[in-house]
Amino acid sequence: MIEKLSRFIDDLSEFLAARKGLLPILGLALVAVNLIVVVLPGTGFLKESNFFLHVGVIVAIFGLMMARAL
Repeated sequence: MIEKLSRFIDDLSEFLAARKGLLPILGLALVAVNLIVVVLPGTGFLKESNFFLHVGVIVAIFGLMMARAL
């Protein structure tokens, strides 16, 4: 189990090292999705909590930190 997790993290690290802007762009896309969700009527929990906005900002900041480290 530990070897599989270690291999997965190594593969993910190599994948993201070649695509440094992927996570920040994904984060910005999630923020844009939140804008669309807020405009749509009847979206309930997602609209009230701004779920995609919060997740998008976290992913974008994490992506910037990963790009700097890799």
